[in-house]
Amino acid sequence: MACERAVLVTFLLLTTLVLLIGVVTAFVTNQHMHEQMGPSAEAVPETLLSLRGLVSEVPLELQAVAEQFSLPQEQVLEELNDIGSSIGTAIHSQLKSTVYEALASVLSLGQALQVSVDHLRGLNATSVELQEGQEALAPALHGHRQRLLALLQEPRCQGCAGALDKGHSLELGADFSQVPSVDHVLHRLEGVPEANFYSMVWEENTTFNALPILAALQTADMVRELKKVVAEQPRELNTMGEAFPVWEAASRWSQALEEVEERSRPFLEEVQRYERYRWIAGCVLSSVVLLVVVCNLVGLNLGIWGLSAREDPSHSEAKGEAGARFLMVGVGFSFLFAAPLILLVFSTFLVGGNVQTLVCQSWESGELYEFVDTPGNLPPSVNLSQLLGLKKNLSILLAYEQCKQGAVLWTVLQLNDSYDLEKHLDISQYTVKLQQELQKLKVDVKNLDLLSPAARRDLEALQSSGLESIHYPGFLAEIQKPVVNSDVEKLVQELEGLSQTQGNATLGQKLQEEARGLQHLHQEKILPQQNLVAKLNRSVQALASSAPHLQSEISGVLDRVTHLKGELPTRATHILRNESECFLKREMGYFSQYMAWVREEVTQRIATCQPLSAALDSGRVILCDMVADPWNAFWFCLGWCTFFLIPSIVFAIKTSKYFRPIRKRLSSTSSEETQLFHIPRVTSLKL
Repeated sequence: MACERAVLVTFLLLTTLVLLIGVVTAFVTNQHMHEQMGPSAEAVPETLLSLRGLVSEVPLELQAVAEQFSLPQEQVLEELNDIGSSIGTAIHSQLKSTVYEALASVLSLGQALQVSVDHLRGLNATSVELQEGQEALAPALHGHRQRLLALLQEPRCQGCAGALDKGHSLELGADFSQVPSVDHVLHRLEGVPEANFYSMVWEENTTFNALPILAALQTADMVRELKKVVAEQPRELNTMGEAFPVWEAASRWSQALEEVEERSRPFLEEVQRYERYRWIAGCVLSSVVLLVVVCNLVGLNLGIWGLSAREDPSHSEAKGEAGARFLMVGVGFSFLFAAPLILLVFSTFLVGGNVQTLVCQSWESGELYEFVDTPGNLPPSVNLSQLLGLKKNLSILLAYEQCKQGAVLWTVLQLNDSYDLEKHLDISQYTVKLQQELQKLKVDVKNLDLLSPAARRDLEALQSSGLESIHYPGFLAEIQKPVVNSDVEKLVQELEGLSQTQGNATLGQKLQEEARGLQHLHQEKILPQQNLVAKLNRSVQALASSAPHLQSEISGVLDRVTHLKGELPTRATHILRNESECFLKREMGYFSQYMAWVREEVTQRIATCQPLSAALDSGRVILCDMVADPWNAFWFCLGWCTFFLIPSIVFAIKTSKYFRPIRKRLSSTSSEETQLFHIPRVTSLKL
């Protein structure tokens, strides 16, 4: 008897402790689930918002990429501001050696022309003066010769033999009337030089140095046209975003997600409201189980206390009776709330178990994505590839894995098969138009004459003047002759000496007068003639040395200037084309760099779908980790308690019998047996 009672008490206590653990866990999981429901409900709109942001950002990012075309445009427009002066500078730098050399030759030739004309005119004027001086000198010299010879031949003249020889040679040496005439040359050079070569070269040099400014002015209109062409947006680039496969779908999906988000808020509020009801029901039923546990524990404590205080098992003891009643109250509560508990456990198990098994496990393992990928499992109306306008079927599982690794939509959706990116990056029509407009650029250098018409006439006049045909040896032959054959100064000195040595004073005086006359003639007429001869010699020497070379120089300069007049525009045009091509190549480099950047952005950076995988993971965490797991833990704990209520009932009923006095138990038993079987000997056992 005591052993059986101890076993029952032990089992009841263990069962009660198990129930206590289960109910405490049920309270905890019920509260945890209730606490998680609020953040879970709030996380749903946030997840939908992040998805909507991902979908709506795709067109915006594509539009932003297309708008970045303004960067190379602005760079090209900025460089177009200086293209005219840049081309002019290039033409100037490549032509300056040729032009400067030609202008230097023209200036040098102009100076030589001026010097030659001056010498020729001086030669002619000097010749005329010499002839005039000769005409005036001849009679005077002849008179002095006659008088001197008469004096020196007188018998009275002592020591006059030497002076007499010199007196015989007192006559003109050079005959300047025999020099060649240059009138025909002077006639051809009349009015030369007509041009001021220094001013002309300075003006041409200034014009050439101003070529960058002139080029900028000449190309101003074309640059404005070029700017209009550059400012245009390529049509293909403008339609890049609109033709993107997910462009139209993005709008629909964004609206759909926004609608889902708006509709989910009232639904989530209802979910939270029903969650509160569920929490209250869970608390109530858990409290019932807790009440059963309390009744069992109180009944066990009172019953054991009553047993220990009872000396005779047949004696009635209040504590034992109370313990038995508490145990039976617990049994009553167990019977009363068993059905609600079973219903609650079954309903929560049905929902939570199916969600965990069918959704969460397959979601975490990827089987859910494989199910969606399998054709026929979903209706055609929800085919993701068709909704996105893709040509290939999209694997949800592969897309999820790629998104989780940070892949972009281009890779995930395999858009290289359904979207021709290169077609939208083809700006050949734009660049061809730009090239055509660049080819219209022109820089006119025809106003760079190098040689003015007047200067050309001067050089041509000098070239045809016959300057080199003048008989310069004829001039030199007369120049080399003395003006007077005798040395007049020595003759004067000798006459002065003879005048002092003559015994005849009259003869000496006459010799003295003749010496003074010759001295005066030498000073007044012979010395000027000699100076004119020296001047004539300088002019003749200069012309004789320069005339032969001057003709070839004039021919060379005229030919070179004529050649450059036709060559400079051609070379300038060639330089212009080269500079235009270099400019176009540089500008195309800017556009190519932009296209490479667009290609990289679209295929590697734009619209990363990592938020999509994060949203799916967030959805799984919300549904499974934050809702399903606490939900399943709650029904498991509550089911645990419900399951152990059965042994609790059995052990409580059996244990309660041992907490009552034996007499009462026997009396109750004998009365029942007497009523049923009417055995007298059983009643005789009453004490």
